[in-house]
Amino acid sequence: MASPAVDDYLKTIYHHTEWQDDRITPSQLAAELGLAPSSVTEMVQKLAAQGLVTHRPYGPIALTADGEQRAAAIIRRHRLIETWLVSEFDYSWDEVHDEAEVLEHALSDRLLEGIDVRLGRPLFDPHGDAIPDAAGHVHREPFVLLAEAEPGHAGRVLRVSDRDAEVLRAVEAAGVRVGAHVLVADASTLSIDGIDVPLPGAAIDAVWLTA
Repeated sequence: MASPAVDDYLKTIYHHTEWQDDRITPSQLAAELGLAPSSVTEMVQKLAAQGLVTHRPYGPIALTADGEQRAAAIIRRHRLIETWLVSEFDYSWDEVHDEAEVLEHALSDRLLEGIDVRLGRPLFDPHGDAIPDAAGHVHREPFVLLAEAEPGHAGRVLRVSDRDAEVLRAVEAAGVRVGAHVLVADASTLSIDGIDVPLPGAAIDAVWLTA
């Protein structure tokens, strides 16, 4: 079943466990995709029949090896395109997601490889999410969510979630960048170069630091 709809399901399941360990449930998947639970149940059954996911009624959903490989391939497309748009066309990091959603299904493998080469084969997209290589492998460092970091924790900003464009803009306005060295003053304040930077409340669940 080669289709954008299938890819969106696999991509959402893959993304759910990138930064935490709990597998996605059917209700969570329906909420993420904005679909009726009955539609999600039907599609998950089709994906299971194709050997792309494992699932038992009312239980969590997991990708099989084949499903993870296919999900990594579409995630790779999406994140390379985001990186390309920021690098080559001066898109801001809060603008690239919707554009990449369209382009990820349109670019040929040849063009995608050319983009990867031109960008120097980046390991991470503008938000800090890992870009899988052509074999589906990713590089990740140990991490901690800002909400769970203790005051006094020092590290680099690994990732800022792209789920909410408004939060992205607020975090950027505060001067927080992926790769910046920070010190946690409290859950809503980071110290950057000795200056305390207050963050919007939603940032505590949107910023990841090196552990």
